[in-house]
Amino acid sequence: MKLYSHNFNDGDKMPERHVFNGMGYQGDNLSPHLAWDEVPAGTKSFVITCFDPDAPTGSGWWHWGVANLPADTRVLPQGAGSGTADLPTGSVQTRTDFGSSGYGGAAPPKGESHRYVFTVYALDVDHLEVDQQSSGALLGFNVHFHKLDSASITAVYS
Repeated sequence: MKLYSHNFNDGDKMPERHVFNGMGYQGDNLSPHLAWDEVPAGTKSFVITCFDPDAPTGSGWWHWGVANLPADTRVLPQGAGSGTADLPTGSVQTRTDFGSSGYGGAAPPKGESHRYVFTVYALDVDHLEVDQQSSGALLGFNVHFHKLDSASITAVYS
């Protein structure tokens, strides 16, 4: 699989429009455009996550989770996780470590540089038993048992 964005390339600095609005930041908190291809045969749904492995928590920080994206989905427009563009029917955004569902942008502690890993997973089931209150860890646990393939891109912000 391959994952790409019109908003940044792998390894680029995250644009301000995708930075959190809060915790000392004044970004637009817009989820980025994401698109993927080279999907494996047998794919029945997709999951998208954004994870910061550098957060000083001992367990990273979940910034976004979208489950139950239909198998024919190949793109999420900018803002789909922020309510300014539509998500496909039947998909669900899980709870981030900010405490609510939907996209939560970059917000590293001042003076630190963090990686924001966006990943698309192709799954062998059309539906995961998760909802808006499910944690990123629970989403990841479910993905683990149904993953056919995945692809990631990383943005950096400090």
